[in-house]
Amino acid sequence: MSSTKVALRLSEQMDETGRLRDGVAQTLVATVREFSEIARTSGCGEMMAFATSALRDATNSEDVLCQVRAETGVELDVLTGVDEARLTFLAVRRWYGWSAGRIQNLDIGGGSLELCSGVDEDPDVAFSLQLGAGRLTRDWFHEDPPGRRRIAALRDWLDAELVEPSKALRAAGTPDLAVASSKTFRTLARLTGAAPASHGPRVPRQLTASGLRQLIAFISRMTASDRAELEGVSSDRSAQLVAGALVAEASMRSLAVDQVQICPWALREGLILRRLDTEMGGELLVGTR
Repeated sequence: MSSTKVALRLSEQMDETGRLRDGVAQTLVATVREFSEIARTSGCGEMMAFATSALRDATNSEDVLCQVRAETGVELDVLTGVDEARLTFLAVRRWYGWSAGRIQNLDIGGGSLELCSGVDEDPDVAFSLQLGAGRLTRDWFHEDPPGRRRIAALRDWLDAELVEPSKALRAAGTPDLAVASSKTFRTLARLTGAAPASHGPRVPRQLTASGLRQLIAFISRMTASDRAELEGVSSDRSAQLVAGALVAEASMRSLAVDQVQICPWALREGLILRRLDTEMGGELLVGTR
């Protein structure tokens, strides 16, 4: 098994009209071509190519997708926001198993926030909101570090945006287990004392609301370059860490959640599991805990 990653931060590459900036398409073409070659030389029998919030929402999305297809031969499958939420929930359910009861899951990406609640593999309630860490960094923070008034304003705005979705999730039922997935939540948990990635995926990790509040007070006074020096923070994500932390804080506050468990599986694993289910002609039962 091997893993290769590159950070494109597409959600931060939009202009004021919602259009992906000039040059983004060519960067995406080069990246897709590179990864197609990696898949070929690694002996990969099938490639699953998909795109999420940035390409879903960009006003010139179709032009960019056509260019990628024409120059690489790869068809990017653009997931809807709700599909993204449901596939992530599937991965979380398979990780914790049926005995976890009702799961409430939070997932923060670069362009969107996904919220789900359910007792089955398909959630009863699923939301995809344009509250991603990269998007909010682009739209709200024009100083480094961001000013206190701007942070306070974003907090208030997030609270207002989450009123209706949180009502629907709470109405679905009290969760037996509150979970958070995504790199943003893993990083926040690490910065508040959770075990490092080197300890393996099966080590329990949590993020508490009180720890998160203390962390925000600390990192919001730092520049992006200083945050990149913190253990567990990559240079490509340091700029959007404050916005991601504020979204996490607002989500937990709106749902009255004091602590979330950190799930190592998320969208990628959900896509793979769904494909395996389809190929096997039925449900693949997986439970690791």
